[in-house]
Amino acid sequence: MSNFFKRLFKGKDKKKDPNRVLSRAEMYDVYTEEIIKRVCNPNSNCLDIGAHAGEILDIILRHAPKGTHYGFEPIPTFFENLVKKYRKKKNCRFFDLALSDQKGTATFNYVVTNPAYSGLNKRSYPSENENINLIEVKTDLLDNVLPPDYRVDIIKIDVEGGELAVLKGAVKTLKKYKPVIVFEHGLGAAEFYGTTPEMVYELLENCGLKLFTLQGWLNGGSALSQEEHRRIFNTNEEYYFVAAVNNGSSWPEKN
Repeated sequence: MSNFFKRLFKGKDKKKDPNRVLSRAEMYDVYTEEIIKRVCNPNSNCLDIGAHAGEILDIILRHAPKGTHYGFEPIPTFFENLVKKYRKKKNCRFFDLALSDQKGTATFNYVVTNPAYSGLNKRSYPSENENINLIEVKTDLLDNVLPPDYRVDIIKIDVEGGELAVLKGAVKTLKKYKPVIVFEHGLGAAEFYGTTPEMVYELLENCGLKLFTLQGWLNGGSALSQEEHRRIFNTNEEYYFVAAVNNGSSWPEKN
C-alpha cells in the first residue's frame, strides 16, 4: 500500500469524527488533491474547468505556486467571486465562458438551489423542485482560448455532463502536451448530452491518453480497457476518471 493510502486510511480527514466514513465524493476530493500534488512541480501550469468557488484552484496554487493557471466559470456571480478572491494572484486568469466544441453563445441552466449541478443541458437533480434560472453564456473551444505556447500539465474538468464537448474543443492541446486530466464522467449527467463512455474513451485514445480510475492511477494500476470503462460507467461504480500517458507510478509520491 502506498504512503498516500496509509495516510488516508489512518483518517487524516476525519479528525472531528474518527468513526465517520468518507463519502465517495469526499474520497474523490482526496484523490484529486493527491493527483495534483504528485503531478505538479512549482512551475506547473494548470486548468480548472468548472472552477466554481476555487476549491481545486486553492489546491493547485499550493502545489504549483509559480505556474500560470486558468479558471473557467460561466455563472456570473461565481466568476465575479473568483476574480475578487484571487485578485492578488497575478498568475491566475479567469474566463467567464462555458468551454465546448463550438464558439458562440448558449443557454445555460443555472441551478440556484444546487449550483454545482449547473450546466449547458439539464440533467438529473437531487430534487424535483430545484430552482433553475436560464442564462445566456459565451462558449468557446479551449484550443481557441489558450496561448499557442502555453504548456498545460494538468486539467480538472467538472462540467456536469458536458465533458465530451470540452475534450473535443481541446484536441489540439491534448495531442500536443498530453496533460493529466482529472474529470467527472458519470450517469445522471453524461447521457443528457448524448454522450456514451465509448465516445470519451475513443477521443482520449486518439489523443494518446489512457484511462484510469483515480485510485487505480494512484496505485500504479493498469489502464482501463474500453470494456472495463464501459462497465464501470454503466454500473455507476465510478464517476471520476484520470486520463494520462502513464499511471501514477511515473510520478514520485511526495510527502
